[in-house]
Amino acid sequence: MAVNARILIVARDDARAGPLSEGLDKLGWRTITARGPYAALAALGDLNIEAVIVDLESAGPDAHSLSRRLKAAVAPRRLPVIAIGEPGAEANTQAFDLTLSPPLHPSQAVLRLESLVRTAIAEEEFELRLATFGDRGRRLDLPEPQVEPFRVLAIGEPAPQFLALSNALTRSGADVVGAFTAYTAFDYLHERAFDAVVLWAGDNQQEALSIAAGMRRNTRLFHIPALLYLKAESYVTMSEAFHRGVSDVASPETAEIETAKRVIELARNYRRGESIRGALEKARSSGLMDAATGLFTRDLFAAHLVRLAGAARERARPLSICVLRVADKPDTVWARKNGWLDRAIPQIGSMVGRLVRVEDTAARLAPEVFALALPATNQAAGRAAAERIAAVIGCTAFDAGDDRPPFVCEFDIGVAQIEAGESAVHALERAAAQALQRHSA
Repeated sequence: MAVNARILIVARDDARAGPLSEGLDKLGWRTITARGPYAALAALGDLNIEAVIVDLESAGPDAHSLSRRLKAAVAPRRLPVIAIGEPGAEANTQAFDLTLSPPLHPSQAVLRLESLVRTAIAEEEFELRLATFGDRGRRLDLPEPQVEPFRVLAIGEPAPQFLALSNALTRSGADVVGAFTAYTAFDYLHERAFDAVVLWAGDNQQEALSIAAGMRRNTRLFHIPALLYLKAESYVTMSEAFHRGVSDVASPETAEIETAKRVIELARNYRRGESIRGALEKARSSGLMDAATGLFTRDLFAAHLVRLAGAARERARPLSICVLRVADKPDTVWARKNGWLDRAIPQIGSMVGRLVRVEDTAARLAPEVFALALPATNQAAGRAAAERIAAVIGCTAFDAGDDRPPFVCEFDIGVAQIEAGESAVHALERAAAQALQRHSA
């Protein structure tokens, strides 16, 4: 099981690590446990570990320095390190990407791991884009550190326990806004930017869970962490809460100031991820992109792809390339001959750019051909991403004039994962050849 391990757990005993490891394995995040620093460093050398979880209680007094050593051992690959312990200490903030209070439920761990791994990949991508754009005389703006207080939205009726937590957050330096109903809450979420949400379950626990689920269905709100604050007596299980998209669960049985620290820790991690995502988004306004679609041009994509391939080998991460070519269906052929497809291409390209992850690179290679470079993505996941994008665009109707019904676009898709010793150009050619074969068929 450990041969394909994605997560390294560092703990001297199995009191916390055992149940967590078993739960993560069942959820598809294979684990391996190291009992000390030397075993942990050896595991990093032998396996493509995506993230590390350190049990502060059993990892020993050097846990904080161990985190820095683990990160340095795999550089330049970014390695997220989560601590299981009480958040709030300055040493934790500096050494770990995130500190979560015990017990750590496996489903909760998966949510945080997914977020941290994506942020790490986005940080790597930003470093590469700095170099690619710098070669062309463009300097991207660095991620902007935000110094203002963390913004927290507290949702629920003003019960004494909930007000006590809100006051503790304010004393911790957070800017707290209260919303008594779901309608008011979503109004706030759409009008203002928040770093975290606290949901008071109170007597209406299902409404709190529905709000969390609603946030996860919204692409703009998806990443905002939400802490569910339960009454001492609750029928909501941990598994149900995390399945509905809750980031953490607490109750008044824990001191309000400790829960407030947990909220602040989630907000700190979220703000970091938003900072790097915002910096990557600004690349669109660099002046180097395709004017019609906002995507990478063919030449810019070619240069960046070479750098991506080199980084993938250096960081021992997979890299997949997808080619999407507008398929020659009867309606599309007619639209091409009559100029309507040309009018639709800018919208199609813009949709491609919005449907990829911020760390992905989308390009326009030819008038009707698009390409994607997907870091840390194997071929199966790359094909799934390309097919999802094609399916969404395939549901969009494009104007064909007053005398004809709108037409839809389908794509011929080719996907290739860069193999050991293979050049980026050759992998791109393989993906393009697949797309052409589908076109011929």
